Amino acid sequence: MAYGNELRAQRSRTGARAPGKDRVRKEVRAIRNRLGKALITSAATAAIIGMAAAPAFATAATWTVKPGGATSGKAGTTTVTDTTAGQSVSCTSSSAKGTFKKGSGLSGAGIGTISTLTVSGCWVLGMNISVTITGKMPVNALSFNATKKTVSMTLTKIHGSLSTSGCSATIDGTGATAHNGKVKATYADVGGKLHVLATGGNLHLFNVNCFGVINNGDSVNFTTTYTLTPKQVITSP
Repeated sequence: MAYGNELRAQRSRTGARAPGKDRVRKEVRAIRNRLGKALITSAATAAIIGMAAAPAFATAATWTVKPGGATSGKAGTTTVTDTTAGQSVSCTSSSAKGTFKKGSGLSGAGIGTISTLTVSGCWVLGMNISVTITGKMPVNALSFNATKKTVSMTLTKIHGSLSTSGCSATIDGTGATAHNGKVKATYADVGGKLHVLATGGNLHLFNVNCFGVINNGDSVNFTTTYTLTPKQVITSP
């Protein structure tokens, strides 16, 4: 009898726990369902955000240039400075000739090309300095300030030389024959002024033979402001 009573009690206890186990299983399934829905919702939200943000990174700025075509630029005082040695050469004038693309939907890279650039009347310590820039130099539009109507630009592939009696050097970017010299510039639609900046470029001297006054690897820049004819109107978009 005692054994039978104990068996019935055990069966009773086992049966009493069964509904509890069912509830636990249901709660686990419910949690899994809620978690799965949350993950799906999160993934969908991330995908929507990603699709919305993608064009901002994938779409490059486009440009409009009017009238485009053949263009010339004239500048007054032009200064070439060796910032490493603290030496500078002041020149009376500079001129440039080139072309700009025309139309809309243009890429900023190579939006224009300078085919010739001359610097004249350069003197230092009573000596005339010849500054020569050779090759075609792409003009690249980087960004447009709609409020000021100005364009941030670079002039690239600059290569040249400077020389005077007993002194000569090559001007370039990362090497004497690299043809990758660069300067930064700002163009103003109002007035058609292209201002070459002293900062942001990579010009250096190579093959220097100047009695230690200037040396290989010296950083240099040139600054001036060209007035373009005809005036170009460059905007984005």
